Amino acid sequence: MKALILRFDAPMMSFGSTVVDRHGFIRQFPARSMIAGLLGNAVGYEHTDFKKLEALQSRIVFAARCDRPGRPWVDFQRVDLGQAYMRQGWTTRGVPEGRAGSVSDGTHIRLRHYWADSVYTLALTLDPIDPEPGLIDLAFALREPERPLFFGRKCCIPSVPIFVREAEGETLRGILEAEPPIESHRSQSDTVQAQWSPDETEAGTEIFVTEDRDWANQVHVGRRSLRQGTMRVVRSVSTEK
Repeated sequence: MKALILRFDAPMMSFGSTVVDRHGFIRQFPARSMIAGLLGNAVGYEHTDFKKLEALQSRIVFAARCDRPGRPWVDFQRVDLGQAYMRQGWTTRGVPEGRAGSVSDGTHIRLRHYWADSVYTLALTLDPIDPEPGLIDLAFALREPERPLFFGRKCCIPSVPIFVREAEGETLRGILEAEPPIESHRSQSDTVQAQWSPDETEAGTEIFVTEDRDWANQVHVGRRSLRQGTMRVVRSVSTEK
């Protein structure tokens, strides 16, 4: 099996979960829809490329481990989306983009949840592997993305390159276990929390998640099984005397 090793490392990351009233809650691990959006941004897909995004999302298979849990953090926000300067809040290829859709006047209060100072490592492949974009295309796009990349929300900018390297192994879990951990001064333990496909091993606990997106209607859909548990990362032993 061929896979890409990705590193999610940023001051803040937001793995979106259920929104309740003013709270935008987060989950422990990134969702497949978030990864599809990240990769879609890298290759240059537009928000209206619904079929392309859903096709890419359906092919993504990944295992993830939390190398550094960090800590939860909540941002209190007050925003008036009706103000003129809010209508051009992002750029693509250096060109300002306007805010589409309806905009309600008045000040809104929001509580946005994040992971602060966390680090995740992912082993990602595609199934089927043949259609474009392929793994090589995605690796190139992550090195030279078409537009800025972020983890969940646009304020969550990567602090290191996302693409680490290409790897091979029998399973994604095995590939991920073999990947060296982050720097020892940033990690807290050799045993980390991880999540992977149930097809690879029955270890861990079975969980059910809703993590795919209906891109045309902008809602999360479906329910699928994953395994979650611990994974031991192997540190290299120095031979220096």
